[in-house]
Amino acid sequence: MSEYSFFPRPAQLSVADIVALTGAEPREGTDLARRVTNIAPIDQAGADDLSFVSETKFIDRLKSTQAGAVLTSERLAQHAPKGVAVLQARKPYDAFVVVVRKLYVGALRPTSVFATTGVSPGAMVHPSAELGSNVTIDPFAVIGTSAKIGAGTLIGAHAVIGPGVAIGSDCAIGNHCSITHAHVGDRVIIHPGCDIGQDGYGYLNSAQGHTKIPQIGGVVIGDDVEIGSGTHIDRGGIRDTVIGEGTKIDNLCQIGHNCIIGRHCIIVAQCGLSGSVTLEDFVVLGPRTGIVPHVTVGKGAMAAARSSIYEDVPAGQTWGGFPAKPQKQWLREVVAIKRLGARRSGKDDPSGE
Repeated sequence: MSEYSFFPRPAQLSVADIVALTGAEPREGTDLARRVTNIAPIDQAGADDLSFVSETKFIDRLKSTQAGAVLTSERLAQHAPKGVAVLQARKPYDAFVVVVRKLYVGALRPTSVFATTGVSPGAMVHPSAELGSNVTIDPFAVIGTSAKIGAGTLIGAHAVIGPGVAIGSDCAIGNHCSITHAHVGDRVIIHPGCDIGQDGYGYLNSAQGHTKIPQIGGVVIGDDVEIGSGTHIDRGGIRDTVIGEGTKIDNLCQIGHNCIIGRHCIIVAQCGLSGSVTLEDFVVLGPRTGIVPHVTVGKGAMAAARSSIYEDVPAGQTWGGFPAKPQKQWLREVVAIKRLGARRSGKDDPSGE
């Protein structure tokens, strides 16, 4: 791919600026006036680039790097070539992220694809809608009756904001999002292609067929939530579906009606939460986790990738497997099945015992 940046060229930082931002300790003799104009992987970095190394498996790349500056640990710093501005940090990658956020502010949230300022002539905004100051609305977006858009918020191209929806300040709503029956807090990022507030999946089943149950709740999304592309969040049936502040939801997730998701949860790609699931604060769900209706996952609990959860998970525990169970029990069962399979096939015990 030719050298082209999809983001504005960042302002230069000196090594002294990076030290001030991160609290890193410069190696003796480091030129604090040296300028850094970009970032790059350790094996591709040039004289104007900042990189990082946090693991011993990359020592060989560190030894041969041509980077201008490197954030690394005290233990690994000795392997950097002379002439590299070495900055020692307890958590090199965390320090690197601090710098990247400073250099590439525009990469933190969706931006206008049409370089729109204010409301595009191609957008459709109902006269009864209320727009705060410095709102950006891209072409072909639709803002419905009595909707409220807070100051500094971006509504992307072809997004639809339904009647009565309230979106807070400094939000970014990506292209082709549909948001109905929802109240959204401040500083919320919703990436392209999300559907929020559509019907929950509810039917009465009988021999005559399936009778649709009206879904009359809404969706409430707290401050500082981020929702990945293609995720769907159903509105509640007779109460609201709630996403707590600071929660981060990855791409292609399904959140069913009446779910209550606590504060600062992490929900990784392709998770599916059935109706009326409760996640308490700081829960982490690995990719492709599925949870049946009316289950509660306790505060700080974690689920391994592809877990299928059929019962309540106590606070602070790590579960995994199908059906999900405490991690140690699950791993013991996996080893037992391997041993049984080895004996039946006449092969050696895979555990080596």
